[in-house]
Amino acid sequence: MFNFNNYDLTTNLWIFAAAACAVWIAGTKIAIYADELAERFSLSRAMLGLLLLAGVTSLPEIATGFTAALEGHPTLAVNNLLGGIAMQVALLAVADVVIGKDALTSVVPNPMVMLQGAFNVCLLTFVAITVLIGDVPFLGAGVGSWVIFSVAIYSFIKVHEADKHHPWVINDPDNRNLGREASPDGGEIERPLKDDRLVWLITKALISALAILFAGFIVATVGDVIAGQTGLGVSFVGFALVSIATSLPEASTVFASVRRGLYTMAISDILGTTAFNVALLLGVDALSDGEPVLSRVGNFTAIGTLLGLALTGLFLVGIVERANRTFLRMGVDSAAILIAYSGGMVLLYSMRGDQ
Repeated sequence: MFNFNNYDLTTNLWIFAAAACAVWIAGTKIAIYADELAERFSLSRAMLGLLLLAGVTSLPEIATGFTAALEGHPTLAVNNLLGGIAMQVALLAVADVVIGKDALTSVVPNPMVMLQGAFNVCLLTFVAITVLIGDVPFLGAGVGSWVIFSVAIYSFIKVHEADKHHPWVINDPDNRNLGREASPDGGEIERPLKDDRLVWLITKALISALAILFAGFIVATVGDVIAGQTGLGVSFVGFALVSIATSLPEASTVFASVRRGLYTMAISDILGTTAFNVALLLGVDALSDGEPVLSRVGNFTAIGTLLGLALTGLFLVGIVERANRTFLRMGVDSAAILIAYSGGMVLLYSMRGDQ
């Protein structure tokens, strides 16, 4: 593996840009492949976004987080995973601009995303509590890490059960959306890959996933080096810069999905990634030497986790309220998310010297 510390800042910026382009292209493609696979196998786009897209787009976080843990940088690993959560919820707010006419939270046809968001609120709360009170060792990790991992797995199971039984039906008096995905212009979603052979379609999806894994890992690794060359603190690097780099797959899949009217899949991708990232804390904990990692990260990580929790809560408010008030081409809830995210990042930047 290349040692990017041997390159100057300009060279690393070019490498970062090239790898970022590869991630963006692969993420855009895999969103289209996932949609076609959902059609052929009659799968819910909510579950596809939760399990396939969220799993694939979490690959860079797995690679960078576990590598950082093995190299003795658990704080960077944890802040990378948790920083991505706030960033990715903010991505949904940015994607809201793509729709233009309607607020994103007012056109989601599958209310199962509310259950995903509620579980994420619980998960992030447990993480913040564990960071603040400390953790104790248990079976190679910490008790808190095991509990959080178990709750994450339970959330996947419950969301899957809810998706099969459809316990909620959206009341849609304006007839804007009839419980199914539709293109932004109200017509049927195009299927450009409907004539592709299934084996070829799956092969292309796997190639895109591998591209996201390797290019995403390079993006995150080079991003870490670039951040170090600019002299920022390790906590802020992990929470902001590296998490932004590893969020590129989510950004590309979310924007591609929203442009095609696949709103449920886009939101499930982001909310599913949150659960994946939190579950991955157990792996980071198990790979790190010493006391449990959540006992070592401190107030910076607690505040960052609470920021992700607050943004998720704001997004849930928008979904439940289902209002269609817009501001600057986005829902009012999305504008509130971007304001809160910006304020949170300013606060975290001011705390960067604490660790």
